[in-house]
Amino acid sequence: MIDQASDIQVLPYLEGDSMAPLFLCGDSLQVLQHLPSNSIDCAITSPPYWGQRSYENGGIGLEETPEEFIDNLLAIIAEIRRVLKPTGSFWLNLGDTYKNKSLLGIPWRVALRMTDEQKWVLRNSVIWNKQKGGMDSTTDRLRNLHENFFHFVKSGKGYYYDSNSIRSKPRQATVKNGAVMSATGVSGKRYRRQIELSTSLTDQEKVNAFQALDNVLVRIANGEISDFRMIIRDMHRATHSDQEKVSGRARELIEKGFYFLFYHPNGTLPGDVWDIIPEDSQKREKHYAVYPEDLCRVPIMSTCPPGGIVLDPFCGSGTTNKVALDLNRKSIGIDQSAEYLKLAKKRVTSETLKILA
Repeated sequence: MIDQASDIQVLPYLEGDSMAPLFLCGDSLQVLQHLPSNSIDCAITSPPYWGQRSYENGGIGLEETPEEFIDNLLAIIAEIRRVLKPTGSFWLNLGDTYKNKSLLGIPWRVALRMTDEQKWVLRNSVIWNKQKGGMDSTTDRLRNLHENFFHFVKSGKGYYYDSNSIRSKPRQATVKNGAVMSATGVSGKRYRRQIELSTSLTDQEKVNAFQALDNVLVRIANGEISDFRMIIRDMHRATHSDQEKVSGRARELIEKGFYFLFYHPNGTLPGDVWDIIPEDSQKREKHYAVYPEDLCRVPIMSTCPPGGIVLDPFCGSGTTNKVALDLNRKSIGIDQSAEYLKLAKKRVTSETLKILA
């Protein structure tokens, strides 16, 4: 559906059962004003970068100065904050720009003004490693192969986050020669020997350490955890600060003589460097911004609940909306280019037919 935004049009979609994305044509700042407050679960967008290319009907990115661009973008982001639920998340992909041979640092200028002026909470700064870039004839600096992808929330507590949906498949504990082995082959023998040889632990601390290690191995055998590490006073380097005021684990070393690191039984979370090649795998007809589908999957799976609503206020040819539909989420896409929205509708209509087939 592509039309000028109206309260009449948006509300039925938010309350209805249709999974097909709603596409709205118009200026993002104006269209967002028709969305109710606290109505969106997750916003993901990659707005036009300043001074990078000419867009149909003008719009953001064509300002005379980067400062003016940032001001205009922040006005839109303020509206995104208004429409986002208290449990919602906002993911912002933004590239940088050179001026007079100086890299301007636009992504971080935007991020810092968001946290300082609009009170966003920045949860992650993801590095999107594109692994390959476009043609670059420069001879006096390195090639640029990454972009920033920020995860913001309205409050540091209470936001939706399904970490299990994005964890890698965990390796399993095993039994070898009658001994329980963790997923990475830890049986506890080395730790027992280190406890025995310790000159730092008291006799009672050694008894406590042996008992705690036995309890951990029982948990491994029962499948409660798949892997662990044991840190023993003066035997291992502390994994965090050794200052008691800074680290609770430092206090454990001082008070108990040991502590454990447990690995999640459901696997590990993705890191904050994502290797995603920006290939135009959708064979798009005219929209050439390199915004891959894989960039949207982790944000939607982890921060938009099933049945939730995803928003992209600069949706272009509908990549965010297509991935939302793939993952059974509703979505709203806004763009001032009717031509881009026709491409977006074509893509998601094809996807809907596949789902219904």
